[in-house]
Amino acid sequence: MSASIHIPVLRNEVLEYLQPRPGQIVVDGTLGGGGHARALAERVAPGGFVLALDRDPQALAAAEQTLAGLPIKVAQANFCDLPEVLRSLQLSAVDGVLLDVGLSSDQLADASRGFSFDARGPLDLRFDPTEGEPAWQLLARIREEPLADLIYEYGEERFSRRIARKIVEVRRREPIRTADQLARLVRSCLPRGPRHQIDPATRTFQALRIAVNDELGSLKRALERIPACLHPDGRFVVISFHSLEDRLVKEAFRSDPRLVRLCNKPVRPSELECTDNPRSRSAKLRAAARQA
Repeated sequence: MSASIHIPVLRNEVLEYLQPRPGQIVVDGTLGGGGHARALAERVAPGGFVLALDRDPQALAAAEQTLAGLPIKVAQANFCDLPEVLRSLQLSAVDGVLLDVGLSSDQLADASRGFSFDARGPLDLRFDPTEGEPAWQLLARIREEPLADLIYEYGEERFSRRIARKIVEVRRREPIRTADQLARLVRSCLPRGPRHQIDPATRTFQALRIAVNDELGSLKRALERIPACLHPDGRFVVISFHSLEDRLVKEAFRSDPRLVRLCNKPVRPSELECTDNPRSRSAKLRAAARQA
């Protein structure tokens, strides 16, 4: 199994706001490449441990190897199901929870998953390949108008109608089964922008990924349920990567009477971090503490 290439985003800021200490139990709800979990585990030892969750069985299998020897317990679960996971471990509450709701670089690098625009494998886009339907099946069955709405709402793509029309037109002739096939189709619909802009297919892929994984629904449920899993003064930190997610976190932290915000504005990566890890440039961190 290859080593993780994922670089944890806002690592120092996560440690600053979670304040992990020896003996504590901290949850990493999005294990991914294990970078955040490693940093947290080093600080809760001795006596504490990190409970690391992920929906992706490949991420968990890799982490069990790369994080061996550290005080980390892993479980395959959606972070919104944290209360059930804690009950299964006979834990009443924890000292901190981290959610990094971005896509892992390891997932992007796996051509068999369809996350990369150049992948010639199946257009899957699911975090857990055993749950729900892959994106290619969604594209094969959904009607044009709901597809356009999906791409507009979840991808914030202003050319959604044009893209949906083209997808329906093309699928009449041949099935859309691979990521590179969809990426070429989307690019053909959009006007060319400056070279430094994001790939024109980005927003459509984002929309489909959010849909097949019910990402916004999972985040909403997590924001409602996780505060009850925290000890008094326990910390809750969320890193998001696009405005739909950040809006949910901002509103939840502002309106939940159980929480006190630790920063009024989102914390952003430094220029140095953005240079070293360009994928961090859209990250926003928000933090709150459970009322004592």
